[in-house]
Amino acid sequence: MLQGTPARVREFYDHHPISEARVLAALARPGLGPPGPLTADDLFEFDQDHYGGLAAVDILARRAGVGATSRVLDVCAGLGGPARFLASRRGSTVVALELHAGRAGGAARLNRLVHATGVAVVRGDATALPFARGTFDACLSQEALLHIADKPVVLSECHRVLAPGGRIAFSDWIAYPSLGGRERERLREWMAATTLQTLDSYCALLGRAGFAAIEAEDLSAEWRPIVRTRLELNRALGTDGVARFGEQRYLEYDQLHTFFVRLVEDGKLGGGRFTATR
Repeated sequence: MLQGTPARVREFYDHHPISEARVLAALARPGLGPPGPLTADDLFEFDQDHYGGLAAVDILARRAGVGATSRVLDVCAGLGGPARFLASRRGSTVVALELHAGRAGGAARLNRLVHATGVAVVRGDATALPFARGTFDACLSQEALLHIADKPVVLSECHRVLAPGGRIAFSDWIAYPSLGGRERERLREWMAATTLQTLDSYCALLGRAGFAAIEAEDLSAEWRPIVRTRLELNRALGTDGVARFGEQRYLEYDQLHTFFVRLVEDGKLGGGRFTATR
């Protein structure tokens, strides 16, 4: 990784608006808690930190051929929402790999809360996966590889741990040629986005890592209204947002979020979904 990148990623997720505490606080609101024991389904409204919600997870799972007998690695799994979805809805055995200590711990605690026995949380680095060759049938990831500077290494590691015929399926932010150097720098400073790729360059990296049957889909038009809606929802927090984050942090976040949404709406930044076979 680039020097300083791991520390910036930790800082970014230390203050991320979606957290274990926020999930638990949402469940504690009057009328939201279920009458019986909590299940993974009760968390899905609050624990999905990616674009497109459960439908996006399901599409990746279909692209990767994930089923009841699949051994799945969720790379950079965050709070483990997608991993719990795959285990509970598809019956898969899932390993949720997460480097950030707080989010890995939160994922494990949320798993215990809903008795998600099909998910194991492993704290580890995606550029040095702590698994043997051929351990998994599928590798999935959602909007996380942007934080990893050495993308060739993480893709090679995913190739290594996949069984022959296994599939990788992931979504990530992509750059367009009009994205300028200073804009890239601000994205790196704010959201720890480094070595942003294009659709074509990601496909080339997958090929060099040894993958075949590579497919890429441009999700930019689909994500554009989502990022605008998220910005408006954050602004609607108003005084609650100031109370939660402090006025200075709230205003800084709003300014940076506005900058980010403008890049997406101006066609400088977008999203892609990638699939390939080992």
